[in-house]
Amino acid sequence: MPIYTSFALNNDCQVMLWRIEEDEPTLWAGLQLTAEEKLDLRGITHPDQRVEWLACRVAVRDLTIENGLVYKGLIKDEYGKPHPIGDTTAYLSISHTSGWAAAVWHKNRPVGIDIEPIRDQFTRVVPRVLSDSEIAHAAGRPDRLAVYWCAKECLYKLYGKRQLTFREHLHIDPFPDGAEYLTGHVRLPNHEETLQIRCLKMGPGLLAVAF
Repeated sequence: MPIYTSFALNNDCQVMLWRIEEDEPTLWAGLQLTAEEKLDLRGITHPDQRVEWLACRVAVRDLTIENGLVYKGLIKDEYGKPHPIGDTTAYLSISHTSGWAAAVWHKNRPVGIDIEPIRDQFTRVVPRVLSDSEIAHAAGRPDRLAVYWCAKECLYKLYGKRQLTFREHLHIDPFPDGAEYLTGHVRLPNHEETLQIRCLKMGPGLLAVAF
């Protein structure tokens, strides 16, 4: 798979974004999946989604090797969040959309990544993912709605647990159009955290990383 781009957000955090051009057999050939991963893949029936799933593993494998480690596959925790097998210090996150796969690797803290095209369909999910103030700021614009969605997906993946909702527990501070740096918040009754989000216009439309 040709690398579209690979770059560091800081000394501890590296991102890889791929434009998928290979078929499933080609991607299979570069991976040794665990029994759990094979079972997971078996449950995916759509051909394009299978390719995207495999491409994400290839991206993680290459990031692992670039960090001087041996790739042994991914394992999911009880919330479905992936972790590198055999490495208890590094953190990762993956994302895919039609024709694209992305992965982020952080050496010492949780991280979340999301890639999204900018599309009009985001207007349909506004009531269930944005707070009233966020809805007012987005003003129905697909570009702003995409940023909110992408940023909240990152926060959700970083936190890695299921007892939260986008509208009630994940919040993004207002941002100027074209902003590359965003501030996000996870607000739960027993946990509050403020996180930095890097939002870039690239790939299918937007790539965002929370860390």
